[in-house]
Amino acid sequence: MASAGVFSLVVAVLRRDLSAAARRGSEWSNPLVFFIMVCALFPLGIGPQPARLAELAPGILWVVALLASLLASDSVFRGDYDDATLEQMLLSHQPLYPQVIAKTIAHWLLSGLPLSLLSPLLGVLLHLPMAGMGALMASLALGSAVLSFIGAIGAALTVGLRKGGLLLSLIILPLYIPVLIFGSSAVKAAVEAGPYLPQLAMLGVFFLLALALAPLAICGALRISVDQ
Repeated sequence: MASAGVFSLVVAVLRRDLSAAARRGSEWSNPLVFFIMVCALFPLGIGPQPARLAELAPGILWVVALLASLLASDSVFRGDYDDATLEQMLLSHQPLYPQVIAKTIAHWLLSGLPLSLLSPLLGVLLHLPMAGMGALMASLALGSAVLSFIGAIGAALTVGLRKGGLLLSLIILPLYIPVLIFGSSAVKAAVEAGPYLPQLAMLGVFFLLALALAPLAICGALRISVDQ
């Protein structure tokens, strides 16, 4: 019965956040627009040579996806803090841990998952070989979920600050680096017809660790930020 209640709570929070994001629009569209625009600038900046773009494409796509995820991280708890919903969450008798997981999953569904689904189109723009498309989508799907949990930690720490964007970047960018390394190397290995499953496995390990540990850090950070 307790597990059913927790599952219902997760579904309710997830449905509420997705409905609110659908009404606002910019919460899910801004990272996608940023992802498209920045990727489209690279052929203009470094030249349209297909071989050069194909060589740089894995790193470009992963770095831009990382920055797009960072752009969306500040909104994870910002709306709830502004309308005092976050304070009610902390004072409620409902457990905070599953609510935090639900909000982070909603953030991934609105930012990370669309980026991973859109990435093959931008891979074609950057002349990424077809051999790397599957690894690109899989690595971004797993990696962006990890980025969402890490970003939620930073968002929870800075939610009480009026201009916490710069501090948020300083906190979470160093934690993004391992995900970036394994994600881009998976795509490069696939393009070179090498084994890329070990890199995806590491991203899976990162995801499981983030799913288990990050909500604990987020809960503590939220209590500290709201009590200030």
